[in-house]
Amino acid sequence: MRIRVLVGPLVSGTTYRRGVHLLLGAVLLLPYVLVGAAFAQLLTAPQMPLQLTLLVLAVALVVAAVPPFLRGTRALEIVAARSLLGVCLPDPPATAEPVREAGDTRLRAALWFTLHLTIGGLVAALLLVPLTTAVLFIGQHLGIGGESLAGLRLGPLDEHDSGWLALLGAVMIVCVGYAVAGLGALAAIMAPVLLGPSPAERIAALEARAVRLAERNRLARELHDSIGHALTVTTLQAAAAREVLDDDPAFARRALAAIEDTGRAAADDLDRLLGMLRDGEAAERAPGHRLADLDGLMTHARGTGVEVSAEIEGPVDDLPATVSREGYRIVQESLTNALRHAGRVPVAVRITVGGHLLVIDVANPVTRPEPPREGGRGLEGMRERVRLLGGTMTAGPEIGQWRVTVRLPTGGRS
Repeated sequence: MRIRVLVGPLVSGTTYRRGVHLLLGAVLLLPYVLVGAAFAQLLTAPQMPLQLTLLVLAVALVVAAVPPFLRGTRALEIVAARSLLGVCLPDPPATAEPVREAGDTRLRAALWFTLHLTIGGLVAALLLVPLTTAVLFIGQHLGIGGESLAGLRLGPLDEHDSGWLALLGAVMIVCVGYAVAGLGALAAIMAPVLLGPSPAERIAALEARAVRLAERNRLARELHDSIGHALTVTTLQAAAAREVLDDDPAFARRALAAIEDTGRAAADDLDRLLGMLRDGEAAERAPGHRLADLDGLMTHARGTGVEVSAEIEGPVDDLPATVSREGYRIVQESLTNALRHAGRVPVAVRITVGGHLLVIDVANPVTRPEPPREGGRGLEGMRERVRLLGGTMTAGPEIGQWRVTVRLPTGGRS
């Protein structure tokens, strides 16, 4: 086990992958080294005016300082660190951050750029000097490149001396491997610190996630209410048609027609919801059912043999579109729950608009020894709709009836 731990960094693919990342830093460092060497020669050249050289040097320093602070540099460094260092880093947001946060983020990115180039230069030096020398030592012992060490002026070497040099070369190769592994591990530790998201980016990511979750929940509510209602109504209508198929063919035909209408409405709702998933905001503007469309909803429910009474007071056509749509879904889900849990019992629907308030009241007799539990998806979906619109909702047994009462603000319109 200890041998495996010791040898692991030398044979791990992670070490060499990280080494490639560090060598990318050496490649980026090379232009800076060449420019620095050129200016060193200019400064020592007697025929070059010192003032002009210093002016060009100042301009070059400004140009050299720009890349570490560029937004694209940080994005490229994140991609490289994620793929080669194996660290988990989110993509930078597409929108600009606040000035204070952007300055902090760019400063950290510039520090990472500098660290990347520094460590990359160190790794390149290790590969060019110790590793090359080690290979020459081993090659000398093996009789490869017999004159390669002549420039080192080590004097005449016998077989014993070349063996020690070969051993030294092997040790140097191992040390270089450990050094690359250690520097790569250091880079992997520092990358999340210097390239990781700023507080503003974290908040933006959380807000985006919350928006996605809210949208997913909204679509789930729409599917549950629309498709669930259609399935409940068609099931009851089919059962009613089957019971009276021989005795009352006219009722059976009406039930089948209602099933057809309900299926078409459900298909339209499904197409609209799928359009929301595909087209986003464009589909969001597509018209949906409103409280003015309650007649069709009541007709579908009555087609199951259920006695549904509806009383509407106030101008429902003048309600805001969002309130009207959510109100329709609340009535729809209340009818679905009544059909599903109570069966063919009378259902009373009362809608009142006035005083900047929409009041929806749906009641039906309780036919079970215990009332429907309040933890169902339908009731929870209605509560979410009500909370989003800033309204209130009560649901529960009341003097032998199950009653749902919802109050929604109409935004100052009545």
